Amino acid sequence: MTTDPRDSSTGPLPTVDVAVIGGSGLYSLFAEGTADSFEVDTPYGPTSSPVTVGELGGKRVAFLTRHGKGHSVPPHQIGFRANIWALASLGAKAIVSSSAVGGVHPDYPPGTLVVTDQFIDRTWGRPDTFFDQGSVQHLAAADPFDPALRGLAIDALASELGSFAPSGTCVVIQGPRFSTRAESLWWQQAGAHTVNMTMVPEVPLAAELNIGTVNLSFVTDSDAGLSPAEDDDDSEIVSHELVMRRLAEAQPVIVRAIERIVQAIPRDFAPRELIPAAAVAEVLARPVSSAPRPPA
Repeated sequence: MTTDPRDSSTGPLPTVDVAVIGGSGLYSLFAEGTADSFEVDTPYGPTSSPVTVGELGGKRVAFLTRHGKGHSVPPHQIGFRANIWALASLGAKAIVSSSAVGGVHPDYPPGTLVVTDQFIDRTWGRPDTFFDQGSVQHLAAADPFDPALRGLAIDALASELGSFAPSGTCVVIQGPRFSTRAESLWWQQAGAHTVNMTMVPEVPLAAELNIGTVNLSFVTDSDAGLSPAEDDDDSEIVSHELVMRRLAEAQPVIVRAIERIVQAIPRDFAPRELIPAAAVAEVLARPVSSAPRPPA
């Protein structure tokens, strides 16, 4: 699936090989002065951040940060459709995303990198499809993350890191609050290994535009069910401060892992066609709107 680049206020937009979506803690990807920044207008309003385009892993890569500059956009207010539509309009056929997750299973302690393969959706009220007008399309979502990309990522990380979790089920909650202890134990009993607030609808929206996704999650904490009880040492109880501190410590490893995954993706990568190409083309042909953008 390819489209002609759209013009924006900054001039003609580039085409890219791969896109990277940065989760909490990952607000830039390229060395200063080595990438160009673009505002991409979409039919769904502004993207979470400007799209920066540069070189990574021998590929031309588009990057945006999911939560905006300075973590200014809460998970339930992210413009997921705008983000995915923008990356598709640049020609991206693969998305490598990073996520901060809590561990809800003892085999996924803090510090674990996970190549997620399944999710359980517990979100509500989020616009979660491009096909809410015109044609009706039903996405086959049994394997929401692209199996070929996951295989490439696992091979790349095995040679780069050695120790990581090659699979994991993530329960996606509404946020922005963290789980109660009872909920955290419920997620584990439901078969989840990690918990997150943003994989849905991001991953299925990308699949609707026939973009393959692979997710690299970093376990920052043991969520509520596995953390100490309130009368014990509370230094490990999940909090925003704890999450951001551990992400900052792990950022060099996360960026290096993303680069290796991008490098492993072949230039002729062909994602699965889960939605008819003609229906995808209709979505990408929708008129854009120049909605006001949040302050930089």
